[in-house]
Amino acid sequence: MRSGVIAQKVGMTRVYNDAGEHVPVTVLRMENCQVVAQLTKEKNGYTAVQLGVGLAKVKNTSKALRGHFAAASVEPKSKVAEFRVSADNMLDVGSEITVEHFVPGQKVDVTGTTIGKGFQGVIKRHNFGGGRATHGNSVSHRTHGSTGQRQDPGKVFKGKKMAGHMGDVRVTTQNVEVVSTDTDRGLILIRGAVPGSKGAWILVRDAAKIALPANAPKPAGIRAATKNEAPATEGAE
Repeated sequence: MRSGVIAQKVGMTRVYNDAGEHVPVTVLRMENCQVVAQLTKEKNGYTAVQLGVGLAKVKNTSKALRGHFAAASVEPKSKVAEFRVSADNMLDVGSEITVEHFVPGQKVDVTGTTIGKGFQGVIKRHNFGGGRATHGNSVSHRTHGSTGQRQDPGKVFKGKKMAGHMGDVRVTTQNVEVVSTDTDRGLILIRGAVPGSKGAWILVRDAAKIALPANAPKPAGIRAATKNEAPATEGAE
């Protein structure tokens, strides 16, 4: 199991394949995605890496986090996330993961927070059909109708589709395709839509239900191993 990455959603565009067909893609940008901590079986009970991305102002970073980043010899990060990894795919603290971590055609799982829609009615939130336009209906055109039963059971069951807060939830979209990557600009092009608004932080992992391509680099697509080592990129096993 390899580590995932943290990327920032730029927006959507289209690219053309070899057949001349346009493919809608979401553009994700990776910038200075570094390992800031290791979690080991002996100390934490499981193996994982903690990644940080983006640059945060020191004055806006808590004293505890400043010490955490100083121990890793990295600049303060604006977003931190943890990814489970197998012991043979553990990464050194300070390593920077690049977009070469993924290969074109690979399937990935993408996690983000959907755009908030506020308080919405059942027609927008649950795709209800609405009430009749005439024949006695005067003020109930967009209501959800009856919500409960009779005296028995005398309650509204949990999970009943009703009006309420819509969006702003954590969603994972599985098995989406990596169309291409741009190493120079640090871009990942994902086929189709990705949950989240422009500028949102997105977590991208290898697909859990589809095998990893043989040419994917292991343990990761790395630019620099540690602060004391020269820049290098590990190839595929």
